[in-house]
Amino acid sequence: MEVFRSLGSVRSYIKKCRLSGESIGFVPTMGCLHQGHLSLVEKSNLQDNRTIASIFINPLQFVKGEDFERYPRTESEDLERLSHSGVDMVFLPEESMIYPAGKVLTIAEGKISKILCGFHRPGHFDGVLQVVLKLLNLVQCDRIYLGQKDYQQWLLIKLMVEELFLETEVIPCPIIRESDGLAMSSRNRYLSESQRCLAAQFPKLLKKFHDYSGSTSTASAEEFIFKDLQKKGFEVDYVRILNSRDLSDSEDFSIPGNLRILGAVRLGKTRLIDNMAWGEQ
Repeated sequence: MEVFRSLGSVRSYIKKCRLSGESIGFVPTMGCLHQGHLSLVEKSNLQDNRTIASIFINPLQFVKGEDFERYPRTESEDLERLSHSGVDMVFLPEESMIYPAGKVLTIAEGKISKILCGFHRPGHFDGVLQVVLKLLNLVQCDRIYLGQKDYQQWLLIKLMVEELFLETEVIPCPIIRESDGLAMSSRNRYLSESQRCLAAQFPKLLKKFHDYSGSTSTASAEEFIFKDLQKKGFEVDYVRILNSRDLSDSEDFSIPGNLRILGAVRLGKTRLIDNMAWGEQ
């Protein structure tokens, strides 16, 4: 595994790969790696000749009052994990390299990015799209692998790639969960012991949207689950049942195969997100 910290070294590596006709898979991360990240690497290893990972804690996707300063920096542990994962190259850029002074452009989407997490974290997805576009232009990958825990993020990146005619395939990868069902997340380490026990109820309550399909509207189901989460002790940002293809509203359960429930809750200062498609167990 090679580790690069400069744009020039990455460009030279990419050029060598291209000259030898090798396909490139890319796994962008913010570090603090867990098995969910490594599952993306595993999928890339199966499909591509070379797998590249990046570790960059992107300041532009943290909104005012969020945890940028306390976000865990675990570079040595992350590199150790990646060294056993089959990754061929890791890119570790400095902030000044990604955002040189006076050269910050803005990329934004005006619809999907404004709802759900975008409503509660205004500007967050602008920062996500900006850094991902920069990284895609740099690594010139054939495929980018993204976990679907951040379903809204995955959909926005897919839309950006299509709209800007980028020659990259956006590969959705399933959510990796703990044994009790909680979606793996770097932020889970912030939870106290009691909060961690309660957090396991989050995906269980989201699954209840299947139970309401024959007796009520999606709006009523959202309300029931919202209240159930509050009763358990969660502070709820949102619970929505939407069309999986574009996150548009769906007023009823008439086409359940296209539905997805998405939720965001808080336990203390820790924000958790999760989602699941119709029929997912």
